[in-house]
Amino acid sequence: MKIENNTVVGLTYELKVSKTEDEIESAPFSVEVRDTEDPFYFLFGQSGLPGKFEELLGGQSEGEEFSFTLSVAEAYGEADDELIINLPKSQFSGEQGFKKEMLEEGNFLPLMDENGYPMQAKILKDLGEDLLLDFNHPLVGFDLHFDGKVIEVREASPEEIEHGHVHGEHGAHD
Repeated sequence: MKIENNTVVGLTYELKVSKTEDEIESAPFSVEVRDTEDPFYFLFGQSGLPGKFEELLGGQSEGEEFSFTLSVAEAYGEADDELIINLPKSQFSGEQGFKKEMLEEGNFLPLMDENGYPMQAKILKDLGEDLLLDFNHPLVGFDLHFDGKVIEVREASPEEIEHGHVHGEHGAHD
């Protein structure tokens, strides 16, 4: 069976990222490994990954290996300065479930957007009363290198298609 709309896809992969600055590409470093213990399952068309990722997997069959790179433009784009925001520390109080050690520079804060979807912001700087937060996707500005294997392709159930995600497997939306 080939990967197409309304199929559930199981993948193992390693994701490495690299940055190109002044036309010099950094050595790729690994940021995520999904192995057979913890494969990545998704409903094709609803992976939450950049569209180009799914486009490049389309038409592959179970057992096929893949290796491709998404450029910054095909992945999460360049950083947007408007997503770097000062917020008062008082918004991240203990009553809201934030511990003091979570508010250190370099940490990612687990937050919700206005629709209740999880998102994260990186703490760039502790400004005393305020925190300087970066709401850009953590992989913004990087080329993404995927190397992996298609370990399963099956038809999605009507419920999976209706809900837009995979049931019973450890997919991205569990």
